[in-house]
Amino acid sequence: MARAFNVADSQSTLFDALLDAAHRFGGKRTILEDQERRPLNYTDFIRASFALGRKIADMTTPGETVGLLMPSSSAGVITVFGLHAFGRIPAMLNFSAGLRNLRAAVKLAGVKRVLTSRRFIEQGKLHDLIDALEERCEITYLEDLRASIGAADRLRALADSLLPRQARAKLRPSDPAVILFTSGSFGAPRGVVLSHANILANVAQVAAHIELDTNWVWFNPLPIFHCFGLTAGAILPILRGLRSFQYPSPLHTKIIPKLVQDSRASVLLATDTFINQYARAADADELSGLTFIVCGAEKVRDETHNLIAERFGPVPVLEGYGATEASPVIAVNKPNDNRRGTVGGLLPGMETRIEAVPGIARGGRLYVRGPNVMTGYLDASGALEPPVDGWHDTGDVVEMTGDGWITILGRVKRFAKIGGEMVSLTAAEDLALSLWPEGRHAVIAAPDGRKGERLILVTDRRDAEVSRLVAHAHAVGASDLAVPRRIIKATEIPVLGSGKTDYVAIQRMADAESPAV
Repeated sequence: MARAFNVADSQSTLFDALLDAAHRFGGKRTILEDQERRPLNYTDFIRASFALGRKIADMTTPGETVGLLMPSSSAGVITVFGLHAFGRIPAMLNFSAGLRNLRAAVKLAGVKRVLTSRRFIEQGKLHDLIDALEERCEITYLEDLRASIGAADRLRALADSLLPRQARAKLRPSDPAVILFTSGSFGAPRGVVLSHANILANVAQVAAHIELDTNWVWFNPLPIFHCFGLTAGAILPILRGLRSFQYPSPLHTKIIPKLVQDSRASVLLATDTFINQYARAADADELSGLTFIVCGAEKVRDETHNLIAERFGPVPVLEGYGATEASPVIAVNKPNDNRRGTVGGLLPGMETRIEAVPGIARGGRLYVRGPNVMTGYLDASGALEPPVDGWHDTGDVVEMTGDGWITILGRVKRFAKIGGEMVSLTAAEDLALSLWPEGRHAVIAAPDGRKGERLILVTDRRDAEVSRLVAHAHAVGASDLAVPRRIIKATEIPVLGSGKTDYVAIQRMADAESPAV
């Protein structure tokens, strides 16, 4: 059975939790691998963290926030723990966020030095990002740091790893562990400060909710600048004795299924968009060895559930729900209790409050509080703004069953007022999805002089027509108000690096389009 959640499990630091895991599971246990195919065990990992971390410490000050511009990889994860070993705070920079947001992030977090990889910059053609960051920060390449590690450095790292609790920095569970930036789906990202206790609590909550098998192999193609990829994809398996495979991009739809099979992965983390693409690109046996799939960041479509079941057999797709501010997991379905249409059961140790929203008949606005809820946001001056009384406003309208299973009805800001009534844009997207299940759809609202607002559907379905959508709405009994009366046909629906729909880009697309369809 899964261990019961105990808040005491979070009263440590990430580096000490790593040392505890090495002691519990054995230093020789393999825990980490990436596309370089050089597996690392706990002893290797801890030694590498000390060696790299000391080099970084030589050019930074205790407590300094250091930017990390890296994909999901062994080097990226080692760097996070190397920073912790010497009391530095990683700020996870989103390389897909655009120049403006990246500049804003380093300014907000007070970043003076950015760590990255020359190979990563070359392969990703991200030279413009480096040019922009160099206006404010020193850029340090991990290849150069590794090349500077000599025999004496290796001996020192060996000595540190033999007496790690004497060598590592003395930190408190309440100290900042990481600064992350919200996805910016609807506007400018915000800086979120998570403590060591926040992240460790979330790891313990997930382990209490789903029984983890240490024989499982965890496959994570999600970026570590996103909280789901960092906590659930990288930190959780390391601290729970599971081997993980880190892959640098979820976009490689033909490569990932083959690696999932080759790595003998048991659990795959992704989003609905990516899972659907992997399922279509994969050979029949490449995903069939999975025990289950975990999806976050966006709603899982029935079409994805059905596609996986038809092509790969009984591989459950578990939809979950979270927020960067909650480290991030708030709820998730279970392999043995997977309820389609919900985002799963509330994790243990969390409190909820649901408040009515004027004009919205069903559900209410969800507030959450618990040991995994952030230390606070960074304000414009870089100071910390803690959540009032510990409560985080998710901004989501939800319904919750008596046993804590949550259904998302939409974002509060994803409702439009049409003819005096509140209409869910998510429900309008679902209407299009039920008619064209293989398409990707996004609905936004635009001002309307007569009715207040009107709905616009942006879709990749080339045959989408308003008349068909209206007829379908009548057939299923949907409200006429939930039917978009304008359609914009796009080659693809823009998504953020996290896999979420990029509504800011979609709004720009709609503004640039003529209204005729």
